[in-house]
Amino acid sequence: MTESRQGAPATKPAGLDRRLEAPHRRGASSPRIVERLAVLGYRTTSWLLASLPPRPAAAIIGRLSQLSYLAWPTKRRWSNRNFGHVLGLPPDHPRVREAAMGAYMGYGRYLVELMRLPSRPPAEIAGLAPDLDAEDVRRVWQAAPGGGLIITVAHVGNNEAVAAAIAHHGMPISVVADDSSFPEIFEILRRQREGWGVKIIAWRNLREIFGVLRRQEILGLLVDWGYRSDGIPVRLFGEWTALPAGPATLAAKTGSLMLHVSIRRQADGTFHVSWSDPIEVTSADPAELQRATQAMADRLAATIAAAPDQWYSFKPIWPSSPEETADLERRAAAMQSGLADPGPAPEFA
Repeated sequence: MTESRQGAPATKPAGLDRRLEAPHRRGASSPRIVERLAVLGYRTTSWLLASLPPRPAAAIIGRLSQLSYLAWPTKRRWSNRNFGHVLGLPPDHPRVREAAMGAYMGYGRYLVELMRLPSRPPAEIAGLAPDLDAEDVRRVWQAAPGGGLIITVAHVGNNEAVAAAIAHHGMPISVVADDSSFPEIFEILRRQREGWGVKIIAWRNLREIFGVLRRQEILGLLVDWGYRSDGIPVRLFGEWTALPAGPATLAAKTGSLMLHVSIRRQADGTFHVSWSDPIEVTSADPAELQRATQAMADRLAATIAAAPDQWYSFKPIWPSSPEETADLERRAAAMQSGLADPGPAPEFA
């Protein structure tokens, strides 16, 4: 995400944009003192939120989240651009701002839930997804031709609760996460999730990522970390962008199936979980990788469209310039014709 963004001044210092970069573009971990303060802050906040009533705490954190949107121009510009694409409206339209403010409020509620989860027993966490059809997940998982099951999700709802629900039903699930900024917090989260039966894998650990699928287990991947030009070109809400090559490439190389899972918050605070047919990737040919990733993009769009105000991916999802858009379209056509190399080893975050 080092490219310039649509509507951003060409002279904008790169350091400002780096604050929101996905892990594949970041450098070394944070300085030791910063990490220690982050760990202390995380532990303290988790303790407080576990002790306070959830509804008022969510309202306070939600308002603070909205304040970050209002006070941080780069973040606001990127968020407005994303919601403009989703709603088919200009970034400065009042409905775009309304959707963004709603999403930031929802993100605050999600943060409160996330920090309260470690203090809750696994059965209670799994109960947040009461309508999860575990037997259908098991059926799809066991139908993989030779590998495991790749579950792709977006920053919508509560992915942790759904992973815990899958593990609660006795299925082995691992999820890929970012360990690049705060390794100590990553270790805290890893230990907590293992208490629910969910294994966390650092996104650079390719050996273990492949190992999960070769053992015919379940792997969870987030696919809306942010736009990167070297992903696989797809159309999302009618506009060209790129999604990670990882899911389709992994599926092709391991004989795994891809299943995009949609998670949506309900009025009672639980989460509705649904999915359409799994995606089979029959080969690593460029045309097949592009087809499968486009199918994933279509399911991602349906997930976001069902509840735009619950989508809390606040990094740029679409390219910044007409030239990049045209290049994506050209690359997609080349892949569909079978002339394109699928590119370097895939990233998974």
